[in-house]
Amino acid sequence: MLSAILGIFAWALVAPIVAGRLPKLGGWVLAVVPAALTVWFAGFLPEIAAGGVVREVVPWIPGLDVNLSFYLDGLSLTFALMVCGIGTLIVIYCGGYLHGDPMLPRFFLYILAFMASMLGVVLADNVISLIVFWELTSVTSFLLIGYLHDSPKSRRSALQALLVTSLGGLVMMAGLILLGIVGGSFELSELAGQSDLLREHPLYLAILILILVGTFTKSAQFPFHFWLPNAMDAPTPVSAYLHSATMVKAGVYLMARLSPTLGGTDVWIYTLVGFGAFTSLLGAILAVRQTDLKRILAYTTITALGQLTMLIGIGSVYAVETFAVYLLAHACYKGALFMGVGAIDHETGTREVGQLGGLLRLMPVTAAAVGLAAMSNAGLPPFLGFLGKEFMYSSTVGMAGEGMPLLGWIATLAMLVSNALMLVTAGLVFLKPFLGPKVETPKHAHEAPVSLWLGPVVLAAVGLGLGVFYGVLERLFVVPVAASLAGEAVEVHIYLWGGFTTPLGLSLVTVALGAVLYVSWPRVKAALDGVARALGYDSDGGWDRILKGLVGVAWWQTRVIQSGYLRHYVMFTVVFTTVAIGATMAVQQAFTMPSTSVLEAPYTAWALALTVIAATSAAVVARSRLVAILSLGVVGVVIALIFLLYGAPDVAITQFMVETLVVIIVALVLARLPRLTAFARPSRRSALRDAAISIAFGAVVTAVMLAVIDLPIPLDLSEYFATRSYTEGFGRNVVNVILVDFRAVDTLGEILVVATAGLGAFALLKARPRRRAPEPTPVETVKTGDRP
Repeated sequence: MLSAILGIFAWALVAPIVAGRLPKLGGWVLAVVPAALTVWFAGFLPEIAAGGVVREVVPWIPGLDVNLSFYLDGLSLTFALMVCGIGTLIVIYCGGYLHGDPMLPRFFLYILAFMASMLGVVLADNVISLIVFWELTSVTSFLLIGYLHDSPKSRRSALQALLVTSLGGLVMMAGLILLGIVGGSFELSELAGQSDLLREHPLYLAILILILVGTFTKSAQFPFHFWLPNAMDAPTPVSAYLHSATMVKAGVYLMARLSPTLGGTDVWIYTLVGFGAFTSLLGAILAVRQTDLKRILAYTTITALGQLTMLIGIGSVYAVETFAVYLLAHACYKGALFMGVGAIDHETGTREVGQLGGLLRLMPVTAAAVGLAAMSNAGLPPFLGFLGKEFMYSSTVGMAGEGMPLLGWIATLAMLVSNALMLVTAGLVFLKPFLGPKVETPKHAHEAPVSLWLGPVVLAAVGLGLGVFYGVLERLFVVPVAASLAGEAVEVHIYLWGGFTTPLGLSLVTVALGAVLYVSWPRVKAALDGVARALGYDSDGGWDRILKGLVGVAWWQTRVIQSGYLRHYVMFTVVFTTVAIGATMAVQQAFTMPSTSVLEAPYTAWALALTVIAATSAAVVARSRLVAILSLGVVGVVIALIFLLYGAPDVAITQFMVETLVVIIVALVLARLPRLTAFARPSRRSALRDAAISIAFGAVVTAVMLAVIDLPIPLDLSEYFATRSYTEGFGRNVVNVILVDFRAVDTLGEILVVATAGLGAFALLKARPRRRAPEPTPVETVKTGDRP
């Protein structure tokens, strides 16, 4: 599996050369590797369907227990097939859609690099490697969304997607690392066996919130849904691949992967079902307000992602099998619809609903593909989308029998309305452009080339075929995926006709309500627009206000912290250190009273301590810089005596030398500075503030030292150096051997730093202002006769 990921990365590096040499056939040639990987992954279907798993471990950072480990089960195999299979069609589609674009070679590099990154996400078993691939998808998607970099709107959308998903990824990283620490392993497959321990741990809620923030941002769940429609400013191949079948499903994938590990609790169920249902309903409402075909599909993607999130939260047998069905259904029909809309835009010059009509005769192949995909989107039989919708109602209605009737009926009502509105969007995408009255388009419409309609036809046919031959769907996909979500083998049964049941009745109501809403779409849209204006709904404007606020805070913080005064920098550093360490010790209840061993220190130690206090006080109140530096020198000498008292003569000698040199050099420098005046001394208010900060910092450092003294001293490192200093460093002085042999490079670096600082100080001491040469005095000439 690692070779497959690295192979696509390598192919991405070759892609610009291939596309440059073969401008007409570049897409077809570059699709060979993704197609071969699709076939290779499909070869695992029988083994995975039989209940097997495939695991591959490649050591990466053994000292930190970080491996490039990969895990192939029903869930990851299904995603891998979608990434590679749909990716193959997208690469072919790119060659036709962007034909003649001078930046097309670069685009192939981006899209293949994203494909490899996404494949790494769905196959990674190690938490750290998962995080790496996760962030790679954010970076590569940023490049793809901002492909039209000359457009300010495109740049803004790319930056927005990067900031939202990356910030969510950072939060998620903290949650995943906590998960690994609490669970005792950084392998996701092993953490699934620690589910009881994790659910009962005090940090469970924190872990869950952190991880869900990351998954919600990636999968555009409310309130992070606003970035996805803006990402539609990218070229259509990006929309078809990233924002319908792959990247936006990364969050859904991770929630599904962690369902056996973290799922099943009330907070898991209510959070995922609540946010999922609301996101689904909000996306559908916003979708029917749009007139741009790509934005319509973008908002319906939010609806589908919300429904998938809700199904993961429910977690019942019906829910996990519905998740598997609807995951494939959405990937097929949404990919086909996006590519179909791209073909319409490419051949007509517009995506506006009101400017399209009568395209059936002009674009029959595209019309057939879009029509099949739209019927699956609408949830009509016998398409895969119908199966997903039917079992979705079974899942939500079934919650009533599991002790959550109110949540179940709320989710059912939300699904009913959102599915009805999905039917409206399907009509807007297919009926109006192809079966509506003929409209003159900006460009003369004609059938798209094969590279543009091949993808929609294949995906629409797969959606129809899996719906008709649902036995194959059940055996190869639904059973393995359901087992991955449930954490154990589950018995599922897929059918097209299950009799007159409540879900069937809800499906009929959905179709009827959707038909009524479609017929009255102009009035529905006007009403929804009025409600949005009345509520002042503008999530995108809210994002701009957040960014503006962050910039304002950054300016304020810069003015306060970066003031240009060294004492302010020192003060902020000391305050932050005091608060951070003090708060940590308070939470951990680490403050202790002095132990008996500290109080029974010898009189010499007490005398030295009192000397340090006296010298420090003298440095603080000194009105002469020379007195202050000499007082600090006394502190350094006393510390050297302490080293000598406790048996560290080498360190003591070093300390003596350092203090002597520091006092001499600093005294020479200070001798050239002006005398301290009353204006240079701090005010009474500043002095009291500094005194409070100093006392607090000293108290915290003292508390740390008292806590450390009572702890047993680990001698492993000391024994290591003591036993190897003579045999490997050929010296009996352990300190010298450590400095010269074991950490010779560090010591050399320190010497270079000290030497550089000394040269700089010497240059400053020798520097003198240049004396300007006196200007020549003008000489008056007096003429005497003919000679001056």
